[in-house]
Amino acid sequence: MTQSFPQLLAELRETEHEFIAIRRDIHAHPELGFAETRTAELVARKLAEWGYVVTTGVGGTGVVGQLRRGTSSRTLGLRADMDALPIQEATGLPYASTVAQTMHACGHDGHTAILLAAAHRLATRGDFDGTLNVIFQPAEEGLGGASKMIEDGLFTRFPCDQVFALHNAPGLPVGHFALRHGCMMASSDSVTITVTGKGTHGAMPQLGCDPIVAAANIVLALQSIVARNIEPTRAAVVTVGAIHAGSAPNVIPETATLKLSVRALDSETRDLVEARIRSIAQLQAQTYGATAEVDYRQISRPLVNHRGAADLAIETIEALAGPQGYTLMPEAVMGSEDFSWMTEVVPGCYVVLGNGVDSTGGCAVHNPAYDFNDAAISWGAAYFVGLAERCLSVP
Repeated sequence: MTQSFPQLLAELRETEHEFIAIRRDIHAHPELGFAETRTAELVARKLAEWGYVVTTGVGGTGVVGQLRRGTSSRTLGLRADMDALPIQEATGLPYASTVAQTMHACGHDGHTAILLAAAHRLATRGDFDGTLNVIFQPAEEGLGGASKMIEDGLFTRFPCDQVFALHNAPGLPVGHFALRHGCMMASSDSVTITVTGKGTHGAMPQLGCDPIVAAANIVLALQSIVARNIEPTRAAVVTVGAIHAGSAPNVIPETATLKLSVRALDSETRDLVEARIRSIAQLQAQTYGATAEVDYRQISRPLVNHRGAADLAIETIEALAGPQGYTLMPEAVMGSEDFSWMTEVVPGCYVVLGNGVDSTGGCAVHNPAYDFNDAAISWGAAYFVGLAERCLSVP
């Protein structure tokens, strides 16, 4: 490092107004997953102005900026997400969303601004030797943007020895980080079970095959998976969040549909849960003379922080915020993050950065009253700059 972290943080704060303006512009013009065209254009334009070699359209609307310095073959990836959520904003802010039913309710506008601030600092005054890849990912919110970028050759076209990402955390003070070694967040799968029977008049059930009865028994049988199939020391969740069938009290419908959310903290458990859901759905349906079709979609994998990358993250945070500037999480959480697809391919680490407490940044994400705390931009940018200058240190 060519300078102290207090000096770096002070320098980033001198220019943070530029990135606050960018963040608020993105906030006012939110775009859903795989439709982030305006955001991607803004990101690409800024990176090109700063001297990055820019590639657009990676995995749909993803953007990668590449910057080479020196002669080292070492490579690093820093990732931010860009998509918004289908939520009607209720903040009343001057820069509130101008798009109906679309809002940056998870802070991806802030994550994009953080990585842009870091990219600018590394381009103008960065002290590193190697190749830096700044990755702006589309469609993190359940649409598989990370896996799409990987399928489009992300890590073959832009090799990375390690990859890092962060997420804001309401309830933690700005400038405070949290992470853990190993699994940090759960996998997330979305499952639709369509039970097909035979419709008939409700007064003559013997002439049909009731898919609602079969679906109800599938729901009950699914409860046995975590209770009786999963080792008690492991964690999993099987939630039936929606049941749709019929429209009249005196008509037995042709079909009934169940929608499930499934989570686990390791791949072995995740695979076991999937196998049991498929088996239970099909066999329970057969018991009642119906059939069941299972549409099982992997949204994200368990998010695992690799030890070496996590140790480097801790070293960087300690230099930035001191030994009291981070918390080692005792347990993983059942939330999910599709950055997990990236850490399955490349060693990496994911951290959370405080968004503030109570009325200043403490509102939970995915809430119509949420807003990203602009005071976190320079902290996040300093963390990314520190990682880059450590991973790609000058000999």
